Amino acid sequence: MKPKNPQSPALRIFYRAAARTAPLGNPLVCRYYREKTQKVRRIISVSNPSATHFSSEILYERFKEFIAPDTDRYLMLKSLLDELYLSPQAITISGNRHLFLSSQGAIANRLRDRSLGGQHSIILVAHYDRVPNSPGANDNGAAVFELIEAAVRLRKEKIHRWLIIFTDKEELTHGETIRDQGSYTLAKGLHGAGLGNSRYYIFDACGVGDTLIISTMADHIMKHEEGPGIARTRLHVRQLRTRALETTRHLRLDRVRLIPTPFSDDVGFLRAGIPAQTITMLPAEEAAAFGDLLRSQPEFADALVCRDAQNKYDCRLIPKTWRLLNGPEDNDLRLTPQYFPLMVRFICALCKGNG
Repeated sequence: MKPKNPQSPALRIFYRAAARTAPLGNPLVCRYYREKTQKVRRIISVSNPSATHFSSEILYERFKEFIAPDTDRYLMLKSLLDELYLSPQAITISGNRHLFLSSQGAIANRLRDRSLGGQHSIILVAHYDRVPNSPGANDNGAAVFELIEAAVRLRKEKIHRWLIIFTDKEELTHGETIRDQGSYTLAKGLHGAGLGNSRYYIFDACGVGDTLIISTMADHIMKHEEGPGIARTRLHVRQLRTRALETTRHLRLDRVRLIPTPFSDDVGFLRAGIPAQTITMLPAEEAAAFGDLLRSQPEFADALVCRDAQNKYDCRLIPKTWRLLNGPEDNDLRLTPQYFPLMVRFICALCKGNG
């Protein structure tokens, strides 16, 4: 349910129009998306000659709209994917609206028929929703647009057996549990469709920093759990992590860290029986300082996922990039688009199997 906005209808219209017409404050973001639009346009026009009709600033304009107040992110994202000839497929599960991009063509009927097993070896996930009153530039606008760019490249290079899912309702409100998360019911449906053994990678908060973070939060969540099912899950998580690390080595990335991260769609997938690996970004100095802290106080990881634990620790020690998520300062001014190509390369390499 959308929260009530205390502003009058006239004021809402005014502020929404002002946010969409004013340029973004970060000139690097402006330049990045304007340049990328030209490249995307050239790629798409090879197989779709009519694609030259779309705006020369479509990615910039759509990203600006994506982080504007009151934007219906679902409708805007679906419209953009259609404009880019990516053939999005909308699938609603338990009232949550997810968007699928597949290298294998239409999948909605096969998802219902449970006949997708083995057709998508790697599944890439990013949530498109945000909390009220936050622009959501880093959480999770940057990752959504990085996956869009990767999808264009993967289709150009005719890489197959991948599936991208833009998920709804990653953000929970007070009183809700992981079972209310959109990824939980989505994972149940994917498992039933024969996709339980695919490799799942979650991309969240990938717009700030130069250091690629491979999350170890799944280990932290499962550390006190036992049983044959947990043993298999731990093995699957290790395999996902190993593939991610091998991919970074193939790309010769020199700034990579293994540390726990705040919860994302990975928790919903995990609780539904599907292991998933979260990938994010941090500035190098924040990643180093947090890694040092965790070596001396490993229990501090609890503060990332547990509200009760947050009362026990000084939350100012959490990386600033993460502390600014879900608030008004999660805007384009903090983004570091000079490192967006790094994440796009990593995504494409995962799908190519170069790792």
